[in-house]
Amino acid sequence: MKSIFEKNTNSELIERVQTLKESDNAQWGKMDPYQMLKHCTLGEELFQGKKEYKRLFIGRLFGGMALKGIMKNELPMKKNQPTHPEFKISGTGDFNNEKEKWIGLLNDYNGYSSTNFIHPFFGKMTNDEIGIFVYKHTDHHLKQFGR
Repeated sequence: MKSIFEKNTNSELIERVQTLKESDNAQWGKMDPYQMLKHCTLGEELFQGKKEYKRLFIGRLFGGMALKGIMKNELPMKKNQPTHPEFKISGTGDFNNEKEKWIGLLNDYNGYSSTNFIHPFFGKMTNDEIGIFVYKHTDHHLKQFGR
């Protein structure tokens, strides 16, 4: 399966991010392009240990099972999946600044390693799971905007 830690995969995702435009329309979901960028930068900051979020009770019950469902094959993430409340973005901001921030964070996966990462919904994740999940999440949101 593809992983954010693979140099070619990482480069391909960054190239797709670079093609995003503020005028793009979502093919599903409620976010506009800026909100999607902000949602994704918050996600990268979580995985890279720059932000922490409280573990959700429902995640303690079902998170491991949900993660296994995402990891079991190469199929893309399903549309309109639930989102952690703190990753639901509203309002507006600087589209170009957020896009550059996301690209920088994607570049930061070069040399990444974590031995004790705890996702607020999925729970403890291995480096392999993080790499695959970050790829799938990024791919999901780029496809959301036709990229």
